[in-house]
Parts: sequence; C-alpha cells; structure tokens
Amino acid sequence: MRSFDELIQTQDPAWPLIQEWLTKAVNSVEVLPRTLEKAKEELVKTQVTIRSFMGAVVYETGGILIDDGWLRILGSGSAKLPRGLGSWNLSRTQSESAGPAPYYLFADDVAGGYFAINGGGLNGKVGNVFYLPPDTLEWEDCGKGYGDFLNWALTGDLQLFYENLRWENWREEIHDLNGDSVYTFFPFLWTEEGSDINQVSRKRIPIAEHYASTLNLQKIGRASCRERVC
Repeated sequence: MRSFDELIQTQDPAWPLIQEWLTKAVNSVEVLPRTLEKAKEELVKTQVTIRSFMGAVVYETGGILIDDGWLRILGSGSAKLPRGLGSWNLSRTQSESAGPAPYYLFADDVAGGYFAINGGGLNGKVGNVFYLPPDTLEWEDCGKGYGDFLNWALTGDLQLFYENLRWENWREEIHDLNGDSVYTFFPFLWTEEGSDINQVSRKRIPIAEHYASTLNLQKIGRASCRERVC
C-alpha cells in the first residue's frame, strides 16, 4: 500500500489536461465538488497516482456527471454521487484495497450499464475499458483506456452509443435521479419482450441492489432467467 504522499508526488499531474478537455466538451458536464479528506481517503483506496487520469478524477473531483447526469464517472464521492471509486469497488471487485480485481468499476449510467477497467478477468485486453449493457448482460470491449474513454464521454456521440437504451422524455425524467440509483426495466431489456425500451415499465432502485441483481442474472444465465421470471 502506497501512502497518500507517495500517490501525489508527481511533476506531471493529469488534471490540467482533463481541465482542457472539459473546456472542449460537447456533452453537458458537471464536475462535482470534492471534500479534501474524502479525496485523500479514496485516492489511497484506489492506489493510483494523480499522474493517471483515474487518480486525477478521484483526487480533484467528487465525481463527474455527463449528459445531464445520464453517465456518472466516479470520483471521491459527493452529495449528488455518493460513491467513492475505491469504496464502491471494495467487496464488489476487490476483497481489499490494492488487491487483485478481475475488473474495476469506475462509471455507470442511469439505464443500469456498467463501465470497468479490465484487470484480466474479462475476455480482452487488460487495461481496456469494457461496458456491460443492460440489454445484453455481456461485457463489451470499448477499445479504449481510461483517459481516451473520459475524453470520448465528453465529446463523443452518446446519443448514438445509447440509441437503444434511451426512452422518450428520458432527459426530463432523470433530472432528480440521485447518483446512488438507477432504473430497472421489466420485461428485462435482453428479452424479446423487452426489446423496445418505450414499451417496458421502469422504476428506480438503489444501484447496489441493481449491480447485485445483474451479477446474479449473469450467473444463472439468460436462458434460465427466461424460464424462471419471464
């Protein structure tokens, strides 16, 4: 375990470059305020330096909300996004800070999709960002590292990326959604009956509950899920 002082000892922090990207953002963005003590705590839990893009986001922000809050990138935690990056992964992808993780969760969206860095447990390049969409429940390689992903999230075509996961009037509906909650859909979006997101029911649930449910659905398999609940 490296100390906080070790993690911030760099002459080349990534935050100035991220700030430059923020000024060029095409998608709406809100950088959430940090609490210094919480930022220090979460940086130590993640064990990444502020020379890295991930470490810079954790230390300098309480999190980043993109596209009116549709996409949430975890920082050190804040009122609107009360999950610190290191704390969120403990007991989910890691048994202890700096411990091995098959993947490392760092962002999610209101539709219940999860983004993670591949730590070797996913079928693809280690270090790449992977996405777990709610309409397939299968990890997909985004072909980017964390920094490239962050830049893409700020400037990329999110409407195209999410074209099958956004319902009518979604922007108005999510404006008061807390970063600790997501939507769940029924019928499930990965079923034939749930293929049209405008024809399914939805409700808000805690993201911890949703993530646990997602893992369970993956474990028992989509085919058996249909037999049991669809």
